Amino acid sequence: MHRRDFVMLLGGAVAAWPLATHAQQAERLRRVGVLSNILDNDPQSARRAVAFEQALAKLGWMVARNLQIDYRWGAFDDDRARVAAAELLRLDPDVILCSATGPTAALQRATRTTPIVFAGVSEPVEQGYVSSLARPGGNMTGFTNFEPSMAAKWVELLKQIAPQVTHCAVVFNPASTPIARQFVASIEMAASKLGVESTVNHVREPAEIEAGIEKVMRDPGGCLIFLPDTFIVANRKLIVDLAARNKLPSIYPFGYFAADGGLISYGPDLVDQFRRAASYVDRILRGEKPGDLSVQQPTKFELVINLRTAKSLGLIVPPTLLAVADEVIE
Repeated sequence: MHRRDFVMLLGGAVAAWPLATHAQQAERLRRVGVLSNILDNDPQSARRAVAFEQALAKLGWMVARNLQIDYRWGAFDDDRARVAAAELLRLDPDVILCSATGPTAALQRATRTTPIVFAGVSEPVEQGYVSSLARPGGNMTGFTNFEPSMAAKWVELLKQIAPQVTHCAVVFNPASTPIARQFVASIEMAASKLGVESTVNHVREPAEIEAGIEKVMRDPGGCLIFLPDTFIVANRKLIVDLAARNKLPSIYPFGYFAADGGLISYGPDLVDQFRRAASYVDRILRGEKPGDLSVQQPTKFELVINLRTAKSLGLIVPPTLLAVADEVIE
């Protein structure tokens, strides 16, 4: 190579270095929204955010480098979910991750174009969020939490840990649990087989929770089953405290209820769902359509038992139950 050609080639390469550096620095910033039913000061919010961001980082999406995440917490009723959904959409996100039925419903009403990945939603086909689990269609896909048939397990677990129970109250807010009837049907069938009477207790305000629990405690042998419900989640401290104060064995849908003092819980690990949701957010950011990504069902369920609470209720947890528990709080 002639010296003149070499100098020209080197000069061109040097001139290109700043352009390459500038291109790296100007890497496109993608925007992701997160809409959740739990409050920002809830320990669960931090756990879910960390799991989500760590999983995204492993896929090459780093906050402040090529990704911005806008969180909206506390969307546990229709009004809050509607306002928060509108705020996120005004930010023009590339994709939104939402948690629970209320936020998912609010986003569906607000947009049919922005890609949505949901987590912690039961029966998304029946609720009209997707056309089918295999081929969702539209702008939504995500991760389910409960099959209604699982509700029978709650009755069985309660009967194991508190054999003396003779009647159970199924507690939920009908406004925020649109498919409650399926859970109730499963509970009624299981309760009947075990010789347990079941009743339904609708609660729409915190005061109704207290009144309902006091009604159950009037007769011996009562217990409580709480459905997966944004209203129940939002009032979980009140619920756990009232159940303990009134000495009522109770079972809850998520592990953090037992961590907060509830007797026993059985349900999917929602932190794990946030971690798994990162893979769908990644695929959508890289050009795939949510309607082409099949809805996934839970792969990880948690049985959590609070031994301190069991002792305060005078219950002896069977060793067979302790052996299969994912977590035992002592």
